[in-house]
Amino acid sequence: MWSKLVRPIGEVSCRYESVRLATSLVPGEPEGPCVKTEVPGPKSKDLLCELKKIAGEDVDFTDVEKESCVINQPPGAPKLSILSFHGAFHGRTLGALSTTHSKHCRENKKEDEKCLAEVEELIEKYKKKDRPVAGVIIEPIQSEGGDHEASPEFFQCLQKICKKNGAALLIDEVQTGCGPTGKFWCHQHFNLECPPDVVTFSKKMQMGGYFHTEEMTPKQPYRVFNTWMGDPGKLILLENILYVIKTQKLLEQVERTGKRLKRGLIEIENEFPCIINSVRGRGTFLAVNTPKTELRDDILRRMKQKGVQSGGCGVSSIRLRPALVFQEHHADIFLDVFRQVLRETK
Repeated sequence: MWSKLVRPIGEVSCRYESVRLATSLVPGEPEGPCVKTEVPGPKSKDLLCELKKIAGEDVDFTDVEKESCVINQPPGAPKLSILSFHGAFHGRTLGALSTTHSKHCRENKKEDEKCLAEVEELIEKYKKKDRPVAGVIIEPIQSEGGDHEASPEFFQCLQKICKKNGAALLIDEVQTGCGPTGKFWCHQHFNLECPPDVVTFSKKMQMGGYFHTEEMTPKQPYRVFNTWMGDPGKLILLENILYVIKTQKLLEQVERTGKRLKRGLIEIENEFPCIINSVRGRGTFLAVNTPKTELRDDILRRMKQKGVQSGGCGVSSIRLRPALVFQEHHADIFLDVFRQVLRETK
């Protein structure tokens, strides 16, 4: 179970800000875990958890470990691995960049099974290389990589594999968090047996941070620390954003608009099967494919000329990322312009 503890906002903490953090994030948190509003990179928490398992609970680091860690050598810096997926994008900082892989792939049941088998093979492979996998990091929907989706069963099996092998499961909700898929957190679509070990967030949440289980909390203070420890001003903005999402029922709005938008895209796909294909996504977090990159870029350029801003992802995908206040009549406007552009496509 997630702990109910709420951690303060770094060095600017006070009783008032701690309470504000609790009241702001509780409505949107994935079942009430610990939370921290600074992001040193997605690998740190997994490595710290593995260090605790190696050293034992309530065991301080030895002098040798403290001295060797600053030169990135064992035993202070043990040889551990983080497993990520082809097509993933987890950021551009050094640690996050090492888990980023942009590569096109397709999503279906057979691919899910193949991928899960490869995960187990890699975990075993790196265990034999004396570089055990401390954590697995994954996006609920691979966004920059081309809006690739996996089934809820895939994520359920992945969590079981992680637990069986003592690896932490980190779900990167930087792009999918805060409602665009129709649920506040995209991983809530997957019916996991228990919450992930770590959930990262940013973008719509106004500031970067992560939720984590009590087991992931390092014993020593300042083990996960950097200059950017959160912003109380952004927290005030977030507090009001969450209030608007709740009072204006924007998650329900996303579901209604998403259904209309996706239905319209499927109809357009049937009209222009040689130009777009593979309509997919959850809520308004949607995407379609085009046959080639040049065609995708040309469509986006002409959409922009007609007053509609869209974006690309992956090799040749068009992605939709409307705001939570995007409504059905906005979807109709987009679909009309999109259809018009495809009609003009030579």
